[in-house]
Formats: sequence, structure tokens, C-alpha cells
Amino acid sequence: MEAIRNALDFKDLPRSEVYLSWAVALFLIIFPLLPFSSFAMATMIQFLIFAVYGMGWNTIGGYGGQVDLGKAQYVGIGAYTTTVALIRWDIPFWVSMPLGMAISVLWSFMIGYPLFKLKGHYFAIATIATSLVLKDLFEVWGFVGAARGLHISPVKYPPPDFLRLIFKEDVYYYYLLLGFFFLAVFVMNWFRHSALGYRLRCIKDNEEVAKALGINVHWAKIKTYALATAYVSAMGSVHAMYIKNIEPEDTMSLDISVLIALMAMLGGAGSLWGPIIGAAVLVPMKSYLKEWMGAKMGLIGIDLIIYGFIIMVIAAVEPKGLWGLYERWKGKRSAP
Repeated sequence: MEAIRNALDFKDLPRSEVYLSWAVALFLIIFPLLPFSSFAMATMIQFLIFAVYGMGWNTIGGYGGQVDLGKAQYVGIGAYTTTVALIRWDIPFWVSMPLGMAISVLWSFMIGYPLFKLKGHYFAIATIATSLVLKDLFEVWGFVGAARGLHISPVKYPPPDFLRLIFKEDVYYYYLLLGFFFLAVFVMNWFRHSALGYRLRCIKDNEEVAKALGINVHWAKIKTYALATAYVSAMGSVHAMYIKNIEPEDTMSLDISVLIALMAMLGGAGSLWGPIIGAAVLVPMKSYLKEWMGAKMGLIGIDLIIYGFIIMVIAAVEPKGLWGLYERWKGKRSAP
């Protein structure tokens, strides 16, 4: 019961933030009722997916200060577990998704124990290495389709199929992802108020002081890493059922890991709303710039250059990201 109370407790936030969050939640709920294009719906679905990815990263990267650049490996584990279980043994999504989360968490414990002996950029490089090694293994593993990947046939599983999560209309995926999105926000809010969350913030501020206070620093990092992994793996499973075609290069690439981290950093790592803000800015920017400048004007890759430049500017002006800029502006307004 205490965990539920913590998840629903937003009293420490200013009323203006709570009211704005409710307004955003209402907009997200009624969005499919508004006039929209299929491209806009696809962009909103990508926003929900990457917002949850970012929230997962934020637990260990934002509150813990550990720059993890290997989250794509857990996207891949979740996606491949769900896809292989469906294609090989016809196991429904609602069974394979928790199974993928369990495998991901187990893998996170296996690599997390030695990885968290490292600090700073050594840890970041090590997470990249583990992710790339796993990607290379999947590219030569015939059971999971090797480099060609796997394809889920909607003909074999005619939609709508709620057990296997196969739908013809994107609106079904949208509302399912919206449910995961709200659940992720509440879990993140619980984490903020939990003893583990307080330990992580103490470790981030000063690891030596945290040890002196009796905090098991190594174990706290591993547990938080497992929580972040569960977030990402669950979304990887949903993502696989949405795109229906997965391969190592698209599912486990370094680009995805970096993009997940950048969204949280841009929005404001270590804040409740940061990953959501980052996803709300970067996902539409990436989608629309890629469509307008890449497909129509032939400027391939210009979208990456533009939002990379924006991130560098934000990092130079305010390391806490867009949320940090907002808090600075709010502080100036309230100053006498």
C-alpha cells in the first residue's frame, strides 16, 4: 500500500506542474478523437515508446548519474523474446512480454555486477561494448533469424488479436502504449519517493559519503539498473508487435541507445518530466525533419545534425536540460 501511495503522491510538485500534467494527459487521451494524419499518429506512437524508454534510462542515468549507452540490448531482448515466442511456439504477448523482462533483468544482473565496478566514461564505454557484442551474436544466430531478422505475418494472425497484440488500426497500439506510458509515470513517481531513489540521489551527489552512511552503493546501482532494464524490455516487446519486422541493426543498434540517453538528457535527466519533454521535442523533430528535409529535399542526415546541434547548445547553456531552463526561468520570476 505504501508503494501505491508513493506512486500517486505528487504533493511535492508545484500545483502549476500538476495541473499542466493533467492537461497533457487529457490531450493524450483525446488525441485519437481529433483530426490527424497517419503520419501524426505514427509520430505520437513513437513519442510514447521513446518517452518510456527515456523514463527507464532516467532511473539509472538521471537519478543515479550513470551514463548508460547500451540500452538497445534490452530493447532487442524484449523484442526478440516476444517475436520468437510468437513465431516458434505461438505464445501470446501477455506471456512473452514478462518473460522478456525476466530475461533482460537476469542479463542486467549478470553484466551489471562487473560493470558497476567501473566509473565515469569507463562505465559508458563498457555498456556500449556489451550492447554491440550482443548485437553481433544475434546477427549470426540462426534461431532468431540472424542478420535478416524475423517477420510477424498479419495473415497468419488476422487482426484484431488482443492476445497476440496484432491490430490493423494504429489507434489500438496508441491506447495500449498510452496505458504503459501512464503506468511508467506512476512507477517513476514511486521510485522518486522510494528508499532506493533517495539512495541513488545520495550516491550521485557523493558516492563516498553514501558509503559512509551505510549505503550499499554497488547493490543499489544494480537494482536500479534492473528497474531501468524492465522499462526498456517491456517497450521493446510492444515495439516488436507494432513494427512486426525486427532485425539486429534496427532493434539493437548504438543509434537507439544514444537516442534514448539523449532524450532524457535534453529534457532534463534526474527530473520526473525530463524524459517526456525530451521525447516530445526530439521524436517529432526527428520524424518531420527526416520527412521534409530527407525525403523531399534530399538532405539525408540533416535531421541528425540539427537536433544534435540543439542538444549541444542546451548542454552548454543548462546541463539540466530543458527542465533546468524552465526551473531557472521560474526562479527568476519568483525572485524579488
